Amino acid sequence: MKELQPINQHVLLEIEASEEKTASGIIIPDTAKEKPLYAKVLAISGIEDPEISVGDVVFYKSFSGTEVEFEGKEYLMMPYADILGRVVETDKI
Repeated sequence: MKELQPINQHVLLEIEASEEKTASGIIIPDTAKEKPLYAKVLAISGIEDPEISVGDVVFYKSFSGTEVEFEGKEYLMMPYADILGRVVETDKI
């Protein structure tokens, strides 16, 4: 089994493919949609004390990272420094 592992302070993110339709049922292709700026962390290179962990959903900078296709799936490899924040569940006050 092959595995894609990030190195040199990079993070591997999972790009989720989503199919959107208009109200009339027309499918909007990926090329016509604006890509979301959040994704799920799949792997982190050897970074000392990272603020994120595998499984977190993170927000990242626009136009950052490199899209990679590996064994039929789409991934995003990006520098750790381009991660802006993570989604955290909190209790309602």
